[in-house]
Amino acid sequence: MNTGADLALIRERKPLVHQITNYVVMNETANATLALGALPVMAHALQEVEEMARAASALVLNIGTLSDTWVESMVLAGLSANRAGVPVVLDPVGAGATTYRTETSRRLLAELQIAVVRGNSAEIATLAGKQAQIRGVEAVGEAGGPELAREAARELGVVVAVTGPVDHVSDGSTVHEVANGHELLGTVTGTGCMATAIAGCFLGVRGDDPLAAATEALIAFGVAGEDAAKKAKGPGSFHVALYDALYDLDPKKLDSRAKLS
Repeated sequence: MNTGADLALIRERKPLVHQITNYVVMNETANATLALGALPVMAHALQEVEEMARAASALVLNIGTLSDTWVESMVLAGLSANRAGVPVVLDPVGAGATTYRTETSRRLLAELQIAVVRGNSAEIATLAGKQAQIRGVEAVGEAGGPELAREAARELGVVVAVTGPVDHVSDGSTVHEVANGHELLGTVTGTGCMATAIAGCFLGVRGDDPLAAATEALIAFGVAGEDAAKKAKGPGSFHVALYDALYDLDPKKLDSRAKLS
Protein backbone atom coordinates (compact mmCIF):
# COMPACT_ATOMS: atom_id res chain seq x y z
CA MET A 1 0.00 0.00 0.00
CA ASN A 2 1.11 3.56 -0.77
CA THR A 3 -1.76 5.39 0.92
CA GLY A 4 0.16 8.54 1.80
CA ALA A 5 1.83 8.82 -1.61
CA ASP A 6 -1.46 8.25 -3.40
CA LEU A 7 -3.22 10.83 -1.23
CA ALA A 8 -0.50 13.30 -2.21
CA LEU A 9 -1.08 12.34 -5.84
CA ILE A 10 -4.82 13.03 -5.48
CA ARG A 11 -4.07 16.49 -4.12
CA GLU A 12 -1.59 17.14 -6.92
CA ARG A 13 -3.70 15.86 -9.83
CA LYS A 14 -7.17 16.70 -8.45
CA PRO A 15 -8.96 13.90 -10.33
CA LEU A 16 -12.53 14.59 -11.42
CA VAL A 17 -14.88 12.10 -9.75
CA HIS A 18 -18.24 11.85 -11.51
CA GLN A 19 -20.90 10.76 -9.02
CA ILE A 20 -24.42 9.62 -9.82
CA THR A 21 -25.57 9.27 -6.27
CA ASN A 22 -28.57 9.68 -4.02
CA TYR A 23 -30.37 12.75 -2.74
CA VAL A 24 -29.60 11.94 0.90
CA VAL A 25 -25.81 12.12 0.56
CA MET A 26 -25.13 14.29 -2.49
CA ASN A 27 -23.84 17.20 -0.43
CA GLU A 28 -21.89 14.94 1.92
CA THR A 29 -20.05 12.99 -0.77
CA ALA A 30 -19.27 16.13 -2.76
CA ASN A 31 -17.79 17.82 0.31
CA ALA A 32 -15.86 14.70 1.33
CA THR A 33 -14.39 14.49 -2.19
CA LEU A 34 -13.36 18.15 -2.07
CA ALA A 35 -11.95 17.89 1.44
CA LEU A 36 -9.75 14.98 0.42
CA GLY A 37 -8.39 16.94 -2.53
CA ALA A 38 -10.28 15.63 -5.58
CA LEU A 39 -13.00 17.35 -7.61
CA PRO A 40 -16.63 16.14 -7.52
CA VAL A 41 -19.28 16.55 -10.20
CA MET A 42 -22.83 15.37 -9.54
CA ALA A 43 -24.29 14.88 -13.03
CA HIS A 44 -27.21 12.53 -13.67
CA ALA A 45 -29.14 13.96 -16.65
CA LEU A 46 -29.41 11.56 -19.57
CA GLN A 47 -28.31 14.34 -21.90
CA GLU A 48 -24.85 14.72 -20.36
CA VAL A 49 -23.80 11.66 -18.39
CA GLU A 50 -21.90 10.00 -21.24
CA GLU A 51 -19.86 13.11 -21.94
CA MET A 52 -19.17 13.73 -18.26
CA ALA A 53 -18.14 10.13 -17.60
CA ARG A 54 -15.64 10.27 -20.47
CA ALA A 55 -14.07 13.40 -18.98
CA ALA A 56 -13.79 11.98 -15.45
CA SER A 57 -10.98 10.10 -13.76
CA ALA A 58 -13.46 7.81 -11.96
CA LEU A 59 -17.21 7.17 -11.91
CA VAL A 60 -19.20 6.46 -8.73
CA LEU A 61 -22.63 4.82 -9.04
CA ASN A 62 -24.75 4.87 -5.87
CA ILE A 63 -28.31 3.46 -5.96
CA GLY A 64 -29.54 4.94 -2.68
CA THR A 65 -32.56 6.77 -4.12
CA LEU A 66 -33.50 4.94 -7.28
CA SER A 67 -35.73 5.83 -10.20
CA ASP A 68 -35.90 4.32 -13.67
CA THR A 69 -34.41 7.42 -15.28
CA TRP A 70 -31.48 7.43 -12.87
CA VAL A 71 -30.84 3.74 -13.56
CA GLU A 72 -30.66 4.46 -17.30
CA SER A 73 -28.30 7.34 -16.58
CA MET A 74 -26.06 4.99 -14.61
CA VAL A 75 -26.00 2.47 -17.45
CA LEU A 76 -25.20 5.14 -20.05
CA ALA A 77 -22.50 6.70 -17.87
CA GLY A 78 -21.02 3.33 -17.02
CA LEU A 79 -20.80 2.20 -20.64
CA SER A 80 -19.21 5.51 -21.59
CA ALA A 81 -16.70 5.18 -18.75
CA ASN A 82 -15.89 1.64 -19.82
CA ARG A 83 -15.20 2.75 -23.39
CA ALA A 84 -12.93 5.52 -22.13
CA GLY A 85 -11.06 3.33 -19.64
CA VAL A 86 -12.45 5.21 -16.64
CA PRO A 87 -12.76 2.99 -13.53
CA VAL A 88 -16.23 2.53 -12.01
CA VAL A 89 -17.15 1.93 -8.36
CA LEU A 90 -20.63 0.71 -7.39
CA ASP A 91 -22.40 1.24 -4.07
CA PRO A 92 -25.41 -1.15 -4.02
CA VAL A 93 -27.27 0.70 -1.25
CA GLY A 94 -30.03 -1.47 0.20
CA ALA A 95 -29.50 -4.45 -2.10
CA GLY A 96 -31.52 -7.21 -0.48
CA ALA A 97 -34.06 -4.82 1.03
CA THR A 98 -36.24 -4.67 -2.09
CA THR A 99 -36.38 -6.52 -5.39
CA TYR A 100 -35.86 -3.27 -7.31
CA ARG A 101 -32.59 -2.47 -5.54
CA THR A 102 -31.29 -6.01 -5.85
CA GLU A 103 -32.16 -6.34 -9.54
CA THR A 104 -30.72 -2.91 -10.35
CA SER A 105 -27.43 -3.80 -8.65
CA ARG A 106 -27.26 -7.06 -10.57
CA ARG A 107 -28.07 -5.32 -13.83
CA LEU A 108 -25.26 -2.82 -13.35
CA LEU A 109 -22.83 -5.63 -12.53
CA ALA A 110 -23.94 -7.57 -15.60
CA GLU A 111 -23.91 -4.73 -18.13
CA LEU A 112 -20.91 -2.72 -16.92
CA GLN A 113 -17.27 -3.39 -16.16
CA ILE A 114 -17.13 -2.52 -12.47
CA ALA A 115 -13.75 -2.07 -10.77
CA VAL A 116 -14.92 -2.00 -7.13
CA VAL A 117 -18.14 -2.79 -5.27
CA ARG A 118 -18.32 -1.20 -1.80
CA GLY A 119 -21.13 -2.17 0.52
CA ASN A 120 -22.11 -3.46 3.95
CA SER A 121 -22.13 -7.17 4.71
CA ALA A 122 -25.83 -7.68 3.91
CA GLU A 123 -25.64 -5.88 0.56
CA ILE A 124 -22.55 -7.81 -0.52
CA ALA A 125 -23.92 -11.15 0.69
CA THR A 126 -27.14 -10.58 -1.25
CA LEU A 127 -25.29 -9.92 -4.49
CA ALA A 128 -23.10 -12.98 -3.92
CA GLY A 129 -26.21 -15.16 -3.57
CA LYS A 130 -25.89 -15.70 0.18
CA GLN A 131 -28.34 -15.30 3.04
CA ALA A 132 -28.36 -11.82 4.57
CA GLN A 133 -30.36 -9.70 6.96
CA ILE A 134 -30.97 -6.07 6.07
CA ARG A 135 -33.35 -3.52 7.56
CA GLY A 136 -33.84 -0.55 5.23
CA VAL A 137 -30.27 0.05 4.10
CA GLU A 138 -28.52 -1.20 7.26
CA ALA A 139 -27.03 -4.65 7.74
CA VAL A 140 -28.40 -6.64 10.68
CA GLY A 141 -26.39 -9.28 12.51
CA GLU A 142 -22.77 -10.29 12.27
CA ALA A 143 -20.37 -8.66 9.83
CA GLY A 144 -19.29 -10.70 6.84
CA GLY A 145 -15.61 -11.09 7.58
CA PRO A 146 -12.79 -11.92 5.19
CA GLU A 147 -14.43 -15.00 3.69
CA LEU A 148 -17.45 -13.01 2.51
CA ALA A 149 -15.19 -10.48 0.78
CA ARG A 150 -13.16 -13.24 -0.90
CA GLU A 151 -16.14 -15.32 -1.99
CA ALA A 152 -18.11 -12.32 -3.23
CA ALA A 153 -15.13 -11.08 -5.23
CA ARG A 154 -14.84 -14.49 -6.88
CA GLU A 155 -18.58 -14.69 -7.55
CA LEU A 156 -18.91 -11.16 -8.93
CA GLY A 157 -15.55 -10.95 -10.67
CA VAL A 158 -14.69 -7.55 -9.16
CA VAL A 159 -12.81 -6.15 -6.18
CA VAL A 160 -15.19 -6.19 -3.23
CA ALA A 161 -14.95 -3.96 -0.16
CA VAL A 162 -17.14 -5.05 2.76
CA THR A 163 -17.26 -2.26 5.33
CA GLY A 164 -18.23 -2.47 8.98
CA PRO A 165 -16.47 -2.27 12.36
CA VAL A 166 -13.55 -3.88 10.50
CA ASP A 167 -13.33 -3.58 6.72
CA HIS A 168 -12.32 -6.35 4.32
CA VAL A 169 -11.24 -5.85 0.73
CA SER A 170 -10.58 -8.69 -1.70
CA ASP A 171 -9.95 -9.46 -5.35
CA GLY A 172 -10.96 -13.08 -4.84
CA SER A 173 -7.48 -14.16 -3.79
CA THR A 174 -5.85 -11.60 -1.51
CA VAL A 175 -7.85 -10.20 1.42
CA HIS A 176 -6.88 -6.94 3.13
CA GLU A 177 -8.25 -6.19 6.60
CA VAL A 178 -8.51 -2.53 7.60
CA ALA A 179 -9.20 -1.83 11.28
CA ASN A 180 -9.08 1.97 11.10
CA GLY A 181 -12.22 3.91 11.96
CA HIS A 182 -14.47 4.83 14.88
CA GLU A 183 -17.94 3.83 16.06
CA LEU A 184 -19.22 7.39 15.48
CA LEU A 185 -19.01 6.71 11.74
CA GLY A 186 -22.10 4.57 12.23
CA THR A 187 -24.11 7.43 13.76
CA VAL A 188 -24.06 9.78 10.76
CA THR A 189 -26.08 9.18 7.61
CA GLY A 190 -24.00 8.72 4.51
CA THR A 191 -20.61 7.71 5.86
CA GLY A 192 -20.72 4.50 3.85
CA CYS A 193 -21.50 6.53 0.76
CA MET A 194 -18.62 8.85 1.62
CA ALA A 195 -16.33 5.81 1.79
CA THR A 196 -17.45 4.86 -1.71
CA ALA A 197 -16.78 8.39 -2.97
CA ILE A 198 -13.31 8.28 -1.41
CA ALA A 199 -12.73 4.97 -3.20
CA GLY A 200 -13.56 6.83 -6.40
CA CYS A 201 -10.94 9.45 -5.53
CA PHE A 202 -8.24 6.83 -5.07
CA LEU A 203 -9.32 4.99 -8.21
CA GLY A 204 -8.81 8.29 -10.01
CA VAL A 205 -5.06 7.92 -9.44
CA ARG A 206 -4.82 4.11 -9.00
CA GLY A 207 -7.19 2.83 -11.66
CA ASP A 208 -4.61 0.20 -12.59
CA ASP A 209 -4.92 -1.44 -9.15
CA PRO A 210 -8.50 -1.45 -7.79
CA LEU A 211 -7.54 -3.63 -4.81
CA ALA A 212 -4.96 -1.10 -3.66
CA ALA A 213 -7.22 1.87 -4.41
CA ALA A 214 -10.15 0.49 -2.40
CA THR A 215 -7.93 -0.50 0.52
CA GLU A 216 -6.15 2.84 0.63
CA ALA A 217 -9.47 4.68 0.52
CA LEU A 218 -10.72 2.81 3.59
CA ILE A 219 -7.46 3.44 5.44
CA ALA A 220 -7.64 7.18 4.72
CA PHE A 221 -11.34 7.42 5.59
CA GLY A 222 -10.85 5.37 8.76
CA VAL A 223 -7.96 7.53 9.95
CA ALA A 224 -10.06 10.64 9.29
CA GLY A 225 -12.84 9.09 11.37
CA GLU A 226 -10.43 8.50 14.23
CA ASP A 227 -9.20 12.10 14.09
CA ALA A 228 -12.73 13.51 13.89
CA ALA A 229 -13.82 11.49 16.91
CA LYS A 230 -11.13 13.11 19.07
CA LYS A 231 -12.80 16.50 18.62
CA ALA A 232 -16.45 15.43 18.59
CA LYS A 233 -19.03 15.61 21.37
CA GLY A 234 -21.55 13.53 19.43
CA PRO A 235 -22.83 12.79 15.91
CA GLY A 236 -23.43 16.43 14.96
CA SER A 237 -19.98 17.74 15.83
CA PHE A 238 -18.45 14.52 14.46
CA HIS A 239 -20.08 15.16 11.08
CA VAL A 240 -18.46 18.59 10.84
CA ALA A 241 -15.13 17.36 12.21
CA LEU A 242 -15.01 14.57 9.61
CA TYR A 243 -14.64 17.04 6.74
CA ASP A 244 -11.90 18.87 8.62
CA ALA A 245 -10.14 15.57 9.31
CA LEU A 246 -10.23 14.56 5.65
CA TYR A 247 -8.79 17.96 4.73
CA ASP A 248 -6.09 17.69 7.41
CA LEU A 249 -4.90 14.16 6.53
CA ASP A 250 -1.11 14.17 6.41
CA PRO A 251 0.22 12.07 3.51
CA LYS A 252 3.59 11.70 5.23
CA LYS A 253 2.07 10.25 8.41
CA LEU A 254 -0.85 8.32 6.92
CA ASP A 255 1.02 5.09 6.20
CA SER A 256 2.26 4.85 9.79
CA ARG A 257 -1.31 4.94 11.09
CA ALA A 258 -2.72 2.24 8.83
CA LYS A 259 -4.17 -0.70 10.78
CA LEU A 260 -3.72 -3.07 7.87
CA SER A 261 -3.32 -6.82 7.82
